[in-house]
Amino acid sequence: MDWPQLHSPCLREHISMGVQLGFLGILLLHFLRKCVDPAFNGGTKTTDQGKEDCQIGLKFSNSYKASMVCSTLLLGVHISMLLMLLNGRETDCNSIVRVFSAEVLQIIAWAISLVAVYRIFPSRRYVKFPWIIRAWWLCSFLMSIACISLDISFRITYHGHLRLRDYADLFALLPSTFLLAISVRGKTCIVFNALNGITDPLLQEKSGKDSDSKRESPYGKATLLQQITFSWLTPLFAVGYKKPLEQDEIPDLDVKDSAGFLSSSFDENLNQVKEKERSTNPSIYKAIFLFIRKKAAINASFAVTSAAASYVGPYLIDDFVNFLTKKNTRSLQSGYLLALGFLGAKTVETIAQRQWIFGARQLGLRLRASMISHIYKKGLLLSSQSRQSHTSGEIINYMSVDIQRITDFIWYLNYIWMLPIQISLAIYILQTTLGLGSMAALTATLAVMACNIPITRYQKRYQTKIMEAKDNRMKATSEVLRNMKILKLQAWDTEFLRKIESLRKIEYNCLWKSLRLSAISAFVFWGSPTFISVVTFGACMLMGIQLTAGRVLSALATFRMLQDPIFNLPDLLSVIAQGKVSADRVASFLQEAEIQHDATEYVPRDQGEYAISIDDGRFSWDSDSSNPTLDEIRLKVKRGMKVAICGTVGSGKSSLLSCILGEIQKLSGTVKISGAKAYVPQSPWILTGNIRENILFGNPYDSVRYYRTVKSCALLKDFELFSCGDLTDIGERGINMSGGQKQRIQIARAVYHDADIYLFDDPFSAVDAHTGTQLFQECLMGILKDKTVIYVTHQVEFLPAADIILVMRNGRIEQAGTFSELLKQNVGFEALVGAHSEALESVLAVENSRRTSQDPEPDDESNTESTSKSNSSLSQYDSDHDLSVEISEKGGKFVQDEEREKGSIGKEVYWSYLTIVKGGALVPCIILAQSLFQILQVVSNYWMAWSSPPTSDTAPEFGMSFILLVYTLLSISSSLCVLVRATLVAITGLSTAQKLFTNMLHSLLRAPMAFFDSTPTGRILNRASMDQGVIDMEIAQRLGWCAFSIIQIVGTIAVMSQVAWEVFVIFIPVTAVCIWYQQYYTPTARELARLAGIQQAPILHHFSESLAGAATIRSFDQQERFYCSNLDLIDNHSRPWFHNVSAMEWLSFRLNLLSNFVFAFSLVLLVSLPQGVISPSIAGLAVTYGINLNVLQASVIWNICNAENKMISIERVLQYSSVTSEAPLVLEGSRPPNKWPELGAICFKDLQIRYAEHLPSVLKNINCTFPGRKKVGVVGRTGSGKSTLIQALFRIVEPREGSIIIDDVDISKIGLQDLRSRLSIIPQDPTMFEGTVRGNLDPLGQYSDYEIWEALEKCQLGDVVRAKDEKLDSPVVENGDNWSMGQRQLFCLGRALLKKSRILVLDEATASVDSATDGVIQKIISHEFKDRTVVTIAHRIHTVIDSDLVLVLSDGRVAEYDTPARLLEREESFFSKLIKEYSMRSQSFNSLTNVHA
Repeated sequence: MDWPQLHSPCLREHISMGVQLGFLGILLLHFLRKCVDPAFNGGTKTTDQGKEDCQIGLKFSNSYKASMVCSTLLLGVHISMLLMLLNGRETDCNSIVRVFSAEVLQIIAWAISLVAVYRIFPSRRYVKFPWIIRAWWLCSFLMSIACISLDISFRITYHGHLRLRDYADLFALLPSTFLLAISVRGKTCIVFNALNGITDPLLQEKSGKDSDSKRESPYGKATLLQQITFSWLTPLFAVGYKKPLEQDEIPDLDVKDSAGFLSSSFDENLNQVKEKERSTNPSIYKAIFLFIRKKAAINASFAVTSAAASYVGPYLIDDFVNFLTKKNTRSLQSGYLLALGFLGAKTVETIAQRQWIFGARQLGLRLRASMISHIYKKGLLLSSQSRQSHTSGEIINYMSVDIQRITDFIWYLNYIWMLPIQISLAIYILQTTLGLGSMAALTATLAVMACNIPITRYQKRYQTKIMEAKDNRMKATSEVLRNMKILKLQAWDTEFLRKIESLRKIEYNCLWKSLRLSAISAFVFWGSPTFISVVTFGACMLMGIQLTAGRVLSALATFRMLQDPIFNLPDLLSVIAQGKVSADRVASFLQEAEIQHDATEYVPRDQGEYAISIDDGRFSWDSDSSNPTLDEIRLKVKRGMKVAICGTVGSGKSSLLSCILGEIQKLSGTVKISGAKAYVPQSPWILTGNIRENILFGNPYDSVRYYRTVKSCALLKDFELFSCGDLTDIGERGINMSGGQKQRIQIARAVYHDADIYLFDDPFSAVDAHTGTQLFQECLMGILKDKTVIYVTHQVEFLPAADIILVMRNGRIEQAGTFSELLKQNVGFEALVGAHSEALESVLAVENSRRTSQDPEPDDESNTESTSKSNSSLSQYDSDHDLSVEISEKGGKFVQDEEREKGSIGKEVYWSYLTIVKGGALVPCIILAQSLFQILQVVSNYWMAWSSPPTSDTAPEFGMSFILLVYTLLSISSSLCVLVRATLVAITGLSTAQKLFTNMLHSLLRAPMAFFDSTPTGRILNRASMDQGVIDMEIAQRLGWCAFSIIQIVGTIAVMSQVAWEVFVIFIPVTAVCIWYQQYYTPTARELARLAGIQQAPILHHFSESLAGAATIRSFDQQERFYCSNLDLIDNHSRPWFHNVSAMEWLSFRLNLLSNFVFAFSLVLLVSLPQGVISPSIAGLAVTYGINLNVLQASVIWNICNAENKMISIERVLQYSSVTSEAPLVLEGSRPPNKWPELGAICFKDLQIRYAEHLPSVLKNINCTFPGRKKVGVVGRTGSGKSTLIQALFRIVEPREGSIIIDDVDISKIGLQDLRSRLSIIPQDPTMFEGTVRGNLDPLGQYSDYEIWEALEKCQLGDVVRAKDEKLDSPVVENGDNWSMGQRQLFCLGRALLKKSRILVLDEATASVDSATDGVIQKIISHEFKDRTVVTIAHRIHTVIDSDLVLVLSDGRVAEYDTPARLLEREESFFSKLIKEYSMRSQSFNSLTNVHA
């Protein structure tokens, strides 16, 4: 079929004149508008003049100079052409008027554009070229391409020679290309130097320093040529090749790629959408569209150019085969022109492809940075109800997995524009070669694509299920890691291991369904070129269209090109499906309810006498609930008042503080606050970092204020114990500090903040009696004496000092008044005071029983001195969560930097991955299947090329039906090989992923507690989430592609060498150069990938820490500082990531150019060989394969490098699959009797404990026996070794020497499961797991509902649980946040009551409950455990005063061990001093209560 208009001799003149007249017309309209504007805007001239006065010095950039030079060259070219026409040079067009008109218009247009460029005078620091000039440059480039294509087409069609005008056109293409690049960039980059001094730096020296500290981005200042070739990266490669790169050696990002810039840009787009929609919840999709549209449009233009250029090769193959067939009648020049056409198209394709891929990666980085920053910002503002509906694990998944999937979609976005272009061009080429046969190809292509619809629908469904399953698994994993200590103490680690494994099993089933579908999809789309070619050739045979070798090869090359869009379509649809699911999840999260910004009203300090004022306040944590959490709240607090809040467990004390902070939903009423506020929550929130950073909390360091603060918070002594003092690093969640130390650090943080209003939520519960008194006197009543302080407390002795006391009950302020007023009222307050009085009387009775009639007067000074002496060498190594000793050995650094492998990834990592399933038996099967596929593909194409006639006049050797039958059979066989290969890859990859996951999970859950104390949760979660995701879905495919691309390139080279073995002459050295490039590239890229992986964890860790302390961050008004820290962390990750993807393009660009060189050499060789040496058909087949050589050669290296980068995930998972394990859970040969322990006697023999071999002992020669069925109290100052003793009992730490014997069984000789399951503990930090009340009390499902209800009744929770609709199935959210701290402590008691062990350990178990509840708990324990051994560690002396025996520890040694009565008989005993302190503190309180009794 002919396209006559393409053969019009004056077509180029028509195109040229049309474009130029359009340009000149637009220019005229623009000029007229400029002339009219001054009539309406008279005052602009003066301003411009002012600008001219100011902008004296000009610095012209390379970009501006290049535009001037290129415009001048093009003007010169067209003037030369006009002169040639005047000298009588012939043209293709037979109309001399049109030829002259076209050239004259060209000269006018270029002259105007040159003048316009020359006249540009900047009005800003960086000026863009006018849009009209940029549009003209773009059009002139496209026109130049069109003219050259028409010229070459004419020369080939009419066997003509190149003329001088054709060479001029080719020369003009070079400046046109430069102008195109300048027009895309748009900036003139002219810099003006204002000589009036306004812009001169005021402080020259400071300016210099700033510029030194801020490194410039090499990408930001790269020239056009450097951007095209990526040579701006060369200095980084020079460093990375010599030694492993470090984070500080990676250059900075360009400003436009920095998180701060991107976040503010995204904010602007969100606000635009918000204004347009007039909605408080703007569409996230519209904001993303506005954010990416400009960059995406530039990427799209490169992608479309690349796609169009890739089809030039298939289009020219038929001409190339015809040339070889009729070489005797054609000139060599036309053959070389064809080769030049092939090479030119390949070069354009290479440049455009590299630019769009790089641009897509860059756009993905920008979107990811902006989205992560917004998720973080949202996390800090979530309301309590929204926060409870999204666990930390889920939110971290949004930030890691979902954002990654959205950025993957950005990468595939360009395929949306490329697919229609590719398919249209393919059908056009087929139409020119096969005529109506192209309709059959189009039908077959559409049929194959239609197969995607059901596949994609199912794939989307599976992706949603995979994400849900992953969320649930990560939620459970996060919870297990957070509460690992309690799981080990309760011997629940095996049960929770099974829980995670069952959740993984669900995820595994979803993954298998998805991968199985992907295997079917791979079969369909690898077989699609075969299917389309069989249908097309069959249709041609039926329609009688002659299939010559040239046509067949052109069609086969086109089908191979069509494979790309068809193969990418399922990926595109899958990524769209995944991206849509992830975008919906993120959009849903970003639209969650935030805390009420108007919940509190801020009043200037000079406008009222009240610091806090609440009128008719009604508040609820659950806005849907009919019963508010707080009701009828009326409170007015004057400046400087001290307000105490007390009440029973769950009465609303913490909620009252939350309503002042604005954390709880306000239903009605007003809350007014006057002054800055500081907040100390009940559960200490400590940031990873050193102690000083935690106290300063973003405020500048003032040594005087700092010293006063730490002194008043009793921290000086603690600082002395640490080798680095207050610069000692704190572990994650303050893991290496005792509960008291953490509480005092966060009190110091509040005090140093120097706020006006202080809110303390039970700050004294975690400290001992002596420290509590010191804190109250020196901090609350000392340094804060002039401040407004509201404090919740369960310790009644701190109430009399308050100006007003609020008694909470059922969410209401039941009573309010001074201590004496409340005692007179004799309502609910009396119960709290009475319980405390009883406890106090029990202590005083014991004390008085041994006193003589004349008590010695207490000597405060000597007492303090002696206690400080006994505590002067206080063991810094013991803490509530151990391991703080490591700081002294590691210079104060508790959490060590994440381990990073250096150098190439070890062969053992690859070997481990390949052989972990069935010893790697399936790997050879996969390679064999792919090799058979490649062989059959080559054979089928070879068959078609060999059997088809070279020209229409030649008869085929076989019948076309036979030729087609053989081709069909070969093609179907090759497709079946793909199905086998895809299925085997899916099975092997997923089985390997599952095995690696299981190994890592078992290794982690069997790791000793020391590992978790020194390893941030974020590191482990990163491996369990991102790295495991890569292993599940990507690595098998990546390694497979390495093998497949090598097999493909071997096949291609084999076909090409069949035709011309000389290709090897050039191919071998080029391959050597490629290998050198790959080896030069790999060290840098590998370290960049590792650094990017390592820098991901701090983002997640910082986010999870911020989520946990969001209320504290908001109360200190520190949101902006934390947000900026998050932006810095994002940039730290973006830097190695951006340079890693840029490095990939640096390599790919060079490899593509080298493969283009090989292809061009082979073409020139084929053109130069005499006719008859080679078969034109087979030569055409070689070209068909050679067209893809650049893609294949690049893909081999790209896949190898990409696979190595992905293998880092395997390396990281394997690191945590071989963690040193604890002792065995069960020792079959040494199991204790079923009823052990019966008596519960505990004997410590020469016990010595140390936390590491190079560290001194924490417990030293402990020798004592706890008799069976007795109550033993363990007391001592903070850090004396109490918690270490308990950890030794549960074998959380193993003894260095000595032994612990329980009922004649050495606990070191039995399994950990047997030991821990027979003991019970109520820990200091009450822990609850997400789930139900029943699941929290009985995780192992061992007890009946009756037994559970009985335990609930005994621990005072029966009524609370019964009042809830779901009863035992009432929900417990993450961390048990929907239950008060006291209720959580009671649940822990309930677990112990259910377990009924012979030995019960209480570790500060009643610290978080009021005195009345404490009294009840003590009675329950006395009654329920009366015939059992009870070991109690307590700060409240009355909880151990009635013990049968008291063990006093000091500096890791037994200071005293006897009955309380005997210890009190000795005046100087440590226990006597503790009792004296307690009674003295309470004497004033006791006298008050006696007065009002």
